[in-house]
Amino acid sequence: LTLPQFVQIMDNFVGEDISLSTVKKLTAFIKGEYKQTEEEKKKQLEKVHRMSHVAQRKQLLEALFEKWDSNACGSLVLEEVLAVLSMFKGGTGKEALTKAKERLCSRYPQLSRVGKLSSKAFQTFLELIASEFTGNEDETIDNLVSFLTTSVEQSHTKSLQSSARRKWLQDIQQAAETRGTSMEPVYKAVIKALSQDMEAHGNNKRISAYIALLEENQEQVLLRYVACTADDAPYVLNQVLHRDMNGVSFAAIDRGKPIYVPRVQLHGNIHFWNSDRPVEERKGSFLVLPLYDAHWRVFGILGLDTLRDQCHKSIFLTHEITFYEGVCHAFSKAYHHICMRENVLEVAATALDWLYPRTPSIHTVTTYLVAPGKDKNHALCKVITTDNTGQKEIHSSPAVLLRGENLLRDYLFKCTDSSEVTLTSVHGEHHIAVPLHDLSRQTLGIFDISIGQHKKLPPQEQKDLQKMLKMAQAACSEILQRSLEEIQPTHVLEAEHVANVRHAGILFHRFMLQELRECV
Repeated sequence: LTLPQFVQIMDNFVGEDISLSTVKKLTAFIKGEYKQTEEEKKKQLEKVHRMSHVAQRKQLLEALFEKWDSNACGSLVLEEVLAVLSMFKGGTGKEALTKAKERLCSRYPQLSRVGKLSSKAFQTFLELIASEFTGNEDETIDNLVSFLTTSVEQSHTKSLQSSARRKWLQDIQQAAETRGTSMEPVYKAVIKALSQDMEAHGNNKRISAYIALLEENQEQVLLRYVACTADDAPYVLNQVLHRDMNGVSFAAIDRGKPIYVPRVQLHGNIHFWNSDRPVEERKGSFLVLPLYDAHWRVFGILGLDTLRDQCHKSIFLTHEITFYEGVCHAFSKAYHHICMRENVLEVAATALDWLYPRTPSIHTVTTYLVAPGKDKNHALCKVITTDNTGQKEIHSSPAVLLRGENLLRDYLFKCTDSSEVTLTSVHGEHHIAVPLHDLSRQTLGIFDISIGQHKKLPPQEQKDLQKMLKMAQAACSEILQRSLEEIQPTHVLEAEHVANVRHAGILFHRFMLQELRECV
């Protein structure tokens, strides 16, 4: 147990109406009765040391990845990494390299198709290589890091450029993590990152940028433009591109690679959304980059052009295109983070619908999502409120609770810190705060359940509440598992094959059905 978890469990145990003398007696009892053998102490210290070692190694390998990924594109070309690694230890480790590559490709099946390493796959690869060498694995990792660090040189200017770009990419992720389930802040962060880079590293070229996402409509696949630079909004926003229309966007999607057109006036197959622009002014460069999910499946495009630039010879340089790939990667992470939160909300809403007719003693349930803050100073976004009639309100622009500003809701932050159930009463109204965990058991969201004047629920209602919470947690864990790069999604019920948010709610019923089958 961590300190917050221990404190919370003890707080739940003693309750609210207990005297100080009883608390002191309990404390003395625990101090006297809790004993730890030398073997237990040794195991605990070994576990702490191992966790610290794993964290340090992860930090070291992430820093190495960033050094190699100097243009902040979010991935490394596998063949380029292999070419350098083939010289490790004077080229004597080629057999170990081949075995490690085979194991890596079996873990990440898409690698053989896309040939690119994410930060996580890169770390896994180096650990697999180290495991194939004889001798101390940690020592081999250190030697690999040292070898790869000296294999890549970076000038001071390049380092500053890379640092600035990473900051802009982090702003995209932050917009996703701190703004509920709205995509608008993410779109704005993407456009801002592109504009800032053009000012700092792109000779102040005037660019147009737009994001289009794939949709399926009556068995037809189309691209819908969901965001763009402000000047282009009247012509581009909410437009739809079909396969049979002029354009190279679908070609970029089918090939899974960027398509660059240096001179649009000479191409002959470019779609111009602004029909008011005279033909003689339709000059400039055009770039389309596919957007990939964690499994390297394309789900949309990022497009850029220089048609608004007065210098019609403006072109996109290699380092710019590589950075735009980084923007695509950052946007994909942010987009899928928002999708994950929407799915968690759908699970919560479905779970509350199931719970309402079974628990008349519950007055209200308020659902919160946790937004990260500095120094673990998390904020809580109020996303769903449910009253005792079962009426739900889903908040598209959620109210945000901050620690210290809501003392009567401090129990919610205790629940967040400890990731344990928290019991309290506010103005005589009893509350049960129950966390939803992520895959590392950190708090992802909270159900704040008010049971009014009752100190506890009737036995059957308590049993149904526990069942709902168990299934909601199972469904959320499944959603988070599916977002991992190395996990391929699996479907149990036919309805889960429907590719939209509603399948998240179906997940809750699937787990409920599976438990019922196990009980029969």
